[in-house]
Amino acid sequence: MTRGGIALLVMLALAGCGGSAKPPAVAKPPRLPHALGQTLATQANAVAQALEAGDGCTALADATGLQNAVAQAIAAHEIPLRLQPTLSATVDALPGRITCHPGPPPNHGPKPPKGPKDHGKHGPGGDNNQ
Repeated sequence: MTRGGIALLVMLALAGCGGSAKPPAVAKPPRLPHALGQTLATQANAVAQALEAGDGCTALADATGLQNAVAQAIAAHEIPLRLQPTLSATVDALPGRITCHPGPPPNHGPKPPKGPKDHGKHGPGGDNNQ
């Protein structure tokens, strides 16, 4: 057999192995609307930045805000059904993984010294002081 004949047989064999004019349809992966994706990404970055800065209380508040935003987007049918379980589970678990340790109360300076109490015209006994 000649080279051209072998090449023709190889091409026919390959064409018979599931080859078709059009590849089988592949479902497109689900996508978030661009604006919603940007909003959720911004909120997730805020959580990460607060954690990196060691501010667990801000991170916890931001994570709760992200959780609420995802819940509202799901309720508004803005998140595709295929993404909802994974996204919800991940975002719902986030606040439970963050610890908020509030710092000491703010120091407003030294307290004024305690001096003798001024009881006014009635004196320490009240009106019966005569």
